[in-house]
Amino acid sequence: MPATVLDSYALLALFRGEPAGDTVKTLLHKAATSDRPLHMSEVNYAEVKYTLIKKDGAAAWAQAEDVLKSLPIEFHLADRTLADLAADFKARFTLSLADAFAAALAKHKKAELATGDLEFKSLEREIKIYWLTE
Repeated sequence: MPATVLDSYALLALFRGEPAGDTVKTLLHKAATSDRPLHMSEVNYAEVKYTLIKKDGAAAWAQAEDVLKSLPIEFHLADRTLADLAADFKARFTLSLADAFAAALAKHKKAELATGDLEFKSLEREIKIYWLTE
């Protein structure tokens, strides 16, 4: 299994019971059984948190936060290396800053990015994308 980075789309699909959430569950199971965690930037973690609180309420976030503690996901700080890569993506492509950090982490880790967010279509020549919706 190649190294895999999750963007917020992936975890939101999981926590909100969306169809792509089943694929995310499979990725998490494979990560756990192979002892190779998935990866996510702290910026995308923040996006998951604020989205769940805003759309589903603080109780939904509290439940998700509890589940996150047991998932095989390694969270990465937004250091200067990631910030530089994210800034480059943000300057060259139309995408949110959080999405730029997800792409930066994927590029830095030489990993595939698991997402269903079509904003990433323009980055298919820059990073490998594992489409959750196909």
